[in-house]
Amino acid sequence: MELQKHHQDFVNFLKSKSRASATVTAYSKDIEQLIAYLTTEGKSNWSEVTTENLQGFLNALSGKGYTAKSVSRKINSVKTFYRYLQNEKVIEANASSAITHPKFESKAPRILSRIEYRALRDACRDDVRISAIVELLLQTGMRIGELAALTVDSVKADSIVIPEVENHEPREVPLNKAAKSALTAYLTSRPKVKNNALFITKTGRPFLIRNIRTSIDRYFKLAGIKEAKVNDLRHTFIAYHLASGASPVLIAKLAGHKRISTTEKYLDYIKDLPIEKVKLEEL
Repeated sequence: MELQKHHQDFVNFLKSKSRASATVTAYSKDIEQLIAYLTTEGKSNWSEVTTENLQGFLNALSGKGYTAKSVSRKINSVKTFYRYLQNEKVIEANASSAITHPKFESKAPRILSRIEYRALRDACRDDVRISAIVELLLQTGMRIGELAALTVDSVKADSIVIPEVENHEPREVPLNKAAKSALTAYLTSRPKVKNNALFITKTGRPFLIRNIRTSIDRYFKLAGIKEAKVNDLRHTFIAYHLASGASPVLIAKLAGHKRISTTEKYLDYIKDLPIEKVKLEEL
């Protein structure tokens, strides 16, 4: 079936462009959902699909209880897919070009209070591996995927080299006293194995992203921190440093933001938050 054939070709195209695996999966599922809807509408190839058909798909999602934000994300998938179809000469006219995004308010990122991140530290203090992971995420703002990709060679005397992961450029980030201390404690107890991954299991296998996430979620719970996720440690890093007067240009570089505007959005989030000004070494 033509609809499904071009779906798989699109997925292969995204992979060839080194798009993040989470993005590829999300786009694939969104187009799969679109195809299922169009099939019920009797469509068998993309040239038959009209703007009205696409709008009908989006209306059906809203009718099923999807939020405006979720519908907007699916519109991104559809528009990206249609640009691909047009570039590949599968279609002449782009039926998605007239589709507009619904309006919605962006939810402010979850930023841990000083009491919360100290409670998290206390909760995992006896687990040297998780303690080191938490400090790295909190003190460098790196993504969990970047942390999972670190090797022993990534650790330098006063910095850590974050490798290129899913189209995010590599960068070197300084390590403060808290991060260096936690890393030293972990490396001292790290199993002596040939595997060069920085964070490993007791059997010497790489510590996978899903397991890192599960472990930190457990310590969030033990610390009594509600509605927090691993990525909120990254949000906390960015917010506190900006609140302390750090340059958005510097923080964008350290966090690996491709656009300074991404960093500058946090300036609005921290205006009314009771974030104490802290020196970089005190976080």
